[in-house]
Amino acid sequence: QVQLVESGGGLVQAGGSLRLSCTVSGRTLSRYGMGWFRQAPGKERAFVAAINWNGANTDYADSVKGRFTISRDDAKNTVYLQMNSLKPEDTAVYYCAADSNALARAVVPSRTKSYDLWGLGTQVTVSS
Repeated sequence: QVQLVESGGGLVQAGGSLRLSCTVSGRTLSRYGMGWFRQAPGKERAFVAAINWNGANTDYADSVKGRFTISRDDAKNTVYLQMNSLKPEDTAVYYCAADSNALARAVVPSRTKSYDLWGLGTQVTVSS
């Protein structure tokens, strides 16, 4: 059974950095497109960043462009989200997601329904 486990969340001051990790077990990471989403209290889950199956293409929400970087290390079965210049509005639970249909896609998806495997999330809190 495929499992996604996020780690690296925590409490950080505004302007600080965190690196989230998502480790996939049960199947090799290659051929999966991977995404990061976040959900703040009282809000819907929102797209943050995504990377295609071979790492050649990435996409970011406008709110994080220039501050966040998504990357993948298939040898470690892990996807990362480097978050710099964090703001209080980045506070949310961050979820990792996998797209098992990535090889059939021409673009990196940003919709939650394009992803069929999800982790349980990791809390990121940015204090002002």
